Amino acid sequence: MIAALDAKAVERNYQAAQEAYAALGVDTEAALSRLAGVQLSLHCWQGDDVGGFENPGGELTGGIQATGNYPGKARTPDELRDDLETVFRLIPGRHRVALHAIYLDYPEKVERNALEPKHFQRWIDWAKGLGISLDFNGSFFSHPKSADGFTLSHPDPGIRRFWVEHAIACRHVSAAIGRAQGNPCVNNLWLPDGEKDLPADRWSPRARLREALDTIFAEEIPTAETKDAVESKLFGIGSESYVVGSLEFYLAYAVSRGKLLTLDTGHFHPTELVSDKISAVLQYVPEVLLHVSRGVRWDSDHVVVLSDEVRAIAEEVVRGNALDRVCFGLDFFDASINRVAAWTIGARATLKALLIALLEPTAMLQELEAKGDRTARLALMDELKSMPFAAVWDQYCYRNEVPVGAAWINEMRAYEARVLAAR
Repeated sequence: MIAALDAKAVERNYQAAQEAYAALGVDTEAALSRLAGVQLSLHCWQGDDVGGFENPGGELTGGIQATGNYPGKARTPDELRDDLETVFRLIPGRHRVALHAIYLDYPEKVERNALEPKHFQRWIDWAKGLGISLDFNGSFFSHPKSADGFTLSHPDPGIRRFWVEHAIACRHVSAAIGRAQGNPCVNNLWLPDGEKDLPADRWSPRARLREALDTIFAEEIPTAETKDAVESKLFGIGSESYVVGSLEFYLAYAVSRGKLLTLDTGHFHPTELVSDKISAVLQYVPEVLLHVSRGVRWDSDHVVVLSDEVRAIAEEVVRGNALDRVCFGLDFFDASINRVAAWTIGARATLKALLIALLEPTAMLQELEAKGDRTARLALMDELKSMPFAAVWDQYCYRNEVPVGAAWINEMRAYEARVLAAR
């Protein structure tokens, strides 16, 4: 068992941290209040290795690969929901769940271009019962009609039309979710289209994709019900040489059509920083959807940890006063460790990064920069790394009645022994 701090220790440490931050002009209570307003969108596909319930046991295709065989993965929608509820008990705040279209909960087989809100009604009822909200994603992979690596940019008009119908159906599902929950359901569109080796024609697939997207988004749906986002990628397994939906393509599309742009932290070259892109793209697009992941050498979707880049992403959002223009979603799927723990580690790390950013004396740093005092700016940035943010985090967890520090591991182990081991 991992011992947890008692309430007196948490409060004592918090008061000391509060004084330390106050010396820099930072109000810790204000930071905690702002953090409470952030809702992470937890990705349902971490719980079952992106299998879904359309065709249980089906093979993953489209550049998606979950590695590992840790026991206890969710086999049914009810088991997946149980796992998510456990995660919600281990992370502070009120958060969301992002569904993929293949996670329908319906007794009959349904083709993807025939999806309707009723196929997700149990998810909607579950979320309403918990007082949380849902987001949505179309599923353009692991299907016979995506077997050759193309969907919305496919040269065959019939196959292309199938995927257009799927995307339109997903928008209608998202709108119904948004109406039911009383706030917008973010509907994200990503597809694996591309070529493994050098293409002779880069133009035609992109022209077809642009035309398909315009057809998909032709129907005006109130943004109070759904917000449409488009997601790029640099390369994938089977599309190493050419991806139709590149950053340049989708950035131009999002700007010209008023859509959200999705930035996945694993979808770029390892030397590219998503943290640097946020202030650039938000000059032109209304909002950004972040898929926070951790690529190791490639888009490997490792579990998010409190890395320098995750901290930098949070800092850029806070420094730009853009919390209301950035949707924070998680996107990783590690089957080599306890899946409930993977969710919890990633979510807590992302929230810690946001808290660190909210505890930064941004005005002081920007004032030093404006005065040309880059020496003091760098010195202060580095000193901030040793500030007692952990004491503020512990207080946030305590107030939200979730385990403080590493004590959540005890509850995760108990859930594994009681529930996951029996699967």
